[in-house]
Amino acid sequence: MASVESVLVTIPAVKSFIVRCLTAVGAKVTHAQDMAELLVAADLRGHFSHGLNRLELYINDLKNGLTAVDKAPEIISETPATALVEGNNILGAVVGNFCMDLAIEKARKVGIGWVVARGSNHFGIAGWYTLRAMEQGMLGMAVTNTSPLMVPTRAKKATLGTNPISVAAPARNGDGFVLDMATTAVALGKLEVQHRKQEPIPHGWALGSDGQVTTDSADASKSELLMPLGGEEKNSGYKGYGLALMVEVFSGLLSGSSFGHHIRNWKGSDSAANLGQCFMALDPNVFAPGFEDRMSDLMDHCRSLEPVDPAKPVLVPGDPERNHIALCNAQGGIRYHINVVKAYDVIASELKIDPIKRN
Repeated sequence: MASVESVLVTIPAVKSFIVRCLTAVGAKVTHAQDMAELLVAADLRGHFSHGLNRLELYINDLKNGLTAVDKAPEIISETPATALVEGNNILGAVVGNFCMDLAIEKARKVGIGWVVARGSNHFGIAGWYTLRAMEQGMLGMAVTNTSPLMVPTRAKKATLGTNPISVAAPARNGDGFVLDMATTAVALGKLEVQHRKQEPIPHGWALGSDGQVTTDSADASKSELLMPLGGEEKNSGYKGYGLALMVEVFSGLLSGSSFGHHIRNWKGSDSAANLGQCFMALDPNVFAPGFEDRMSDLMDHCRSLEPVDPAKPVLVPGDPERNHIALCNAQGGIRYHINVVKAYDVIASELKIDPIKRN
C-alpha cells in the first residue's frame, strides 16, 4: 500500500510539466525537452536530488536572465580526438548532450573523444551523459565543477563544488557498469530533500552554521557546507577533497571556465554560472578484444559474493538505479514526496500553467 506521504505521477505527466515550466520562462521547446528527459531520467534512477527537485533552479535562472535562451553550443577549437566547446550560457543539458555526442563521434573515428566545455550551466546527473556513450558500445566519462559547497579537509569555508564523476562501461546483453557519484559525501539536493521531508541527515554529510558536523537538515540546508566524500579527516575525507580537485583539473582548468572559489554562489547570484565540464568517450575495441565479456565476468562475480545480510545482495554501480527503474515501471510512474509536489503546485500557479497531473 502506498504511503499517504507520496504521490504517483506518470512519466509523461512529469515530462510535460517540466516542459511547461521551462517554456513558460522563455526556454526553447527543444531545450526544455532535453532538460525534461534528463530530469525524469534522474528520478527514474532514484536520484531525486537531481530530478524534479532541481527544476526550480533552472526556472529561476531562465526567469532572471542568468541562462540564455536563444543560443547554441559552439566548437572553439578541435583536433581529431579533442574539442573545446563554448556553451554560450544555455541550459546545461543542451551543452552536455552536444559535447558527449561530439566525443562519441570522435571516438568512432579515432578511438577516443575528449571534449571540454566552458560557459555551461548545471547539467544534472553526470550519468546521463556516460549512459549515452555506453549505449553506443563505448566507455564514457563525464565530470563537472559546481558552485562552492564543499569544505576542504581542515578548512571552514566552502571552496570546491560537489564536482561529480561518472564513468560507464558496457557489458554483455545490455548490462553495464555505471558509476555516478558526487565527490562530497552527498549532493546538496539530498539535504534539500531531507529538509522538505522534515527529516534529519546522517552524521558526516554536512557542517552546521556553527562549523560543526550536524544532523539537522534545516541547519545544513541553510549553511550549505558539505563535507567531502568520507566525511571527517579521520574517515579519509581528504580523499574526497582530492577527487574534487581532480575534477577541477579536467573541467574548470582545461576549459578556461570559472573554477573553485571563482564560481558564483549557488543561490542569490546575479551572474552567469560559467561552469566547466569534461566528457570522454572511448571505444574499447581499439584495445584488447572481449571487453564486454570481461566486464560482465567481473560484475557477475561481485554480485555472486556471499552477502553479510542475505536480504541485501552485493551490488555493482548501476544496480540500484536499474532496480529503481524496474520499480517505477511496475508501479506505472514515479512516486514523489507530497511536499515536493505541493511546492511545484505553488510554482505552477505563479507561472500560470497547469500543475503536475497526479495519477
